[in-house]
Amino acid sequence: MLSYNVAALLRSVPGTVENHRVALDHLDIADDIEVAAPIDGNIKLSRTGRSVLVRGALNTAIAGYCGRCLKPVISPIDVQIDEEALPSIDIDTGLPVDVTAEPDALRLDDHHELDLENSVRELISLAEPIAVLCRPDCRGLCPECGADLNEDPAHTHGDEEIDPRLAALAAWRQSNDKD
Repeated sequence: MLSYNVAALLRSVPGTVENHRVALDHLDIADDIEVAAPIDGNIKLSRTGRSVLVRGALNTAIAGYCGRCLKPVISPIDVQIDEEALPSIDIDTGLPVDVTAEPDALRLDDHHELDLENSVRELISLAEPIAVLCRPDCRGLCPECGADLNEDPAHTHGDEEIDPRLAALAAWRQSNDKD
């Protein structure tokens, strides 16, 4: 669960801290990102003079495919959360707080609940590697036939006839290789 009632924390003196363990089996991140391990970590909520400061470290893993050979790969993801959550309702008066000064800030809801689901979803999505590899020396797939070059490192096609449309390019390459 990534939702916390912070009403008691808002009534406490600045500097008060609450620690929470995060153990979430599943969280939908995006259509193209699949979480492959539970989201695990710790969140520390600290009362400041005007808000709740959220700091923590979370880790999980996402499923994907190697960028070279297309084998399934599990990528570990570690994220740091560092957010300030502002109240939307004054804890003492119960009146709405003016949110126009900071419209993009993370806000507590009307019941003083802090929901970190969207923040964690965003952090994991941004931490997704651009190109995942199954191993650092992955050789990938043969561009001719698609054979996995990791399984057959000696894979070749020999001297096959060149497409006549590319003959001039092949001749140019051979002349540059001699230089």
